[in-house]
Amino acid sequence: MPSLFKLSLLCVMGSVISVGCSSMPETDHSQQTVALHAVSAQGIGPRIGYIYLQDSVRGLVITTDLQDLPQGDHGFHIHEKGSCDPAEKDGKMQAALAAGSHFNPTQVAHHGTPMTGHLGDLPVLYVNANGQAKATLLAPRLKLADIQGRAIMVHAGGDNYSDLPKPLGGGGERIACGII
Repeated sequence: MPSLFKLSLLCVMGSVISVGCSSMPETDHSQQTVALHAVSAQGIGPRIGYIYLQDSVRGLVITTDLQDLPQGDHGFHIHEKGSCDPAEKDGKMQAALAAGSHFNPTQVAHHGTPMTGHLGDLPVLYVNANGQAKATLLAPRLKLADIQGRAIMVHAGGDNYSDLPKPLGGGGERIACGII
């Protein structure tokens, strides 16, 4: 029995420490859950998890609970249209192309960081060796109301927050998408 008590105490202490030391901003009650699906040139595939969006005093808090993704860094963006359907470009069907470009209502001329680029430029999403992305990220210039009816996208490659050497951070192909 003492070992069960110690384990319970450690769990409670761990919860208090996690909450007490959180560096994420305080949130309000504006929140939304978005289902994310694998996407391909053939269409929308199985659900791979959820993204939780919540307004805070410092911007939009994005919490990911995703699986079945390739390990490594991935470009992560809000796209201008609320569709995850494939579309044709240069005679070839492409995954989730109906979502359009990065959300960019202020017509910023370059891709960049969440502070300097398109409003839809989010922090890079890291996927662990088990194919999971469980992270809390901040988009300081966004509010939930700004992105209603748009798509949230995970790209195949990383994101260097620049248009060089490849456009839009080099993320490339779209591999997962959800409609906000």
